[in-house]
Amino acid sequence: MSQKKENQWLKNFPLIAGVIGGFLLMINRLTTVTVLDSQARSDALGVILCAALLLTSVLMRQINPNPPESVTLKGKEAFFLVQDLSSNIKTELAWASHLILTNTVTKSIIIYYQGKTLLRRGILGEMDEFKVGSIVKRVMETQKPVYLVDLKHYPGKIEFDYFPSNIQGLICFPLNRDGVLMVATNIPRSYTKQDETWIQGISEKIALELESCAILS
Repeated sequence: MSQKKENQWLKNFPLIAGVIGGFLLMINRLTTVTVLDSQARSDALGVILCAALLLTSVLMRQINPNPPESVTLKGKEAFFLVQDLSSNIKTELAWASHLILTNTVTKSIIIYYQGKTLLRRGILGEMDEFKVGSIVKRVMETQKPVYLVDLKHYPGKIEFDYFPSNIQGLICFPLNRDGVLMVATNIPRSYTKQDETWIQGISEKIALELESCAILS
């Protein structure tokens, strides 16, 4: 038996014991012709113990919920970077994307700015062209990131066909009002609040660098 199955068995044991114990108590009470005071007290104690086991099972599931399972993304690993950028901006985008890919659950990154896809990195889908859909447009207009925690339940996921078709979660960060930094992962509900804050900080730094580059030009 694998370690995962053993852990699952231990996790379910209080639930199984509580259900079986409660069922046996009910059968014992129904088949007893005369209920003595001592048996009534024993039955009451048994009910309390079964309830405690069931409550323990519920609490264990809340404290240690089953982690979401990852999927193998349908795509190929690649790295595309627009060439008509300054060397400083190229270095900034390459380093920032490397940090995000190696320090978070992110598997795919796209940076879009002023009508151009500046960077595509990680496991990428078949579509090369970036299309500004309703979600991306709203992020740029409101200047607020959007986190889609579980894309398989989101009917508008077709908007993100430039990512692998089976991505599980996605965050879209604004780069001022001119673009977005998008990160995608193969595990639903996997980005933590710390991840969001950290990546948002990187996106804000990238936005400043791009804006400075545009002003200087």
